[in-house]
Amino acid sequence: MEYRTFYNEILTEHNIHPTHKIKMIEPQRSLRGVNPSCGDDITLQLNVSDDGVITDGAFFGDGCAISQASADMMLDLVIGRSAEEAIKLKDTFLKMIKEKVTDEELELLEEAGSLKDISHMPSRVKCAVLGWRTLEELLKDGETAESVTTE
Repeated sequence: MEYRTFYNEILTEHNIHPTHKIKMIEPQRSLRGVNPSCGDDITLQLNVSDDGVITDGAFFGDGCAISQASADMMLDLVIGRSAEEAIKLKDTFLKMIKEKVTDEELELLEEAGSLKDISHMPSRVKCAVLGWRTLEELLKDGETAESVTTE
């Protein structure tokens, strides 16, 4: 019960008061992520230094509390890290959603680890991973792309 309360508090805080839900003026990279099953629609924006460090990030758009909070938590984690580290965190997050994460790996996700119980709600998994999948595609392509859809 205590963990679920913790989950609700973190989710609610990131949904109501997101740190990174803004439009960047001139992002180096931008990608739209869409979850057609529930209508989540976000655009992820990043600035990445020449040496591959994510120096700034933001997102904007509409969606459910889970998609919005997950994207905000993700940006908390990846800003200031290398693209390689961000991809490793994305992999760890997806392992968590598939219930294959160790306790040590879960700690690496910081507040994003509070979304662990989403794995028990199959209809909400796409909401939680939308920002992470968008991040993956944005870092892989390295340029502004059109969109990614979670299926």
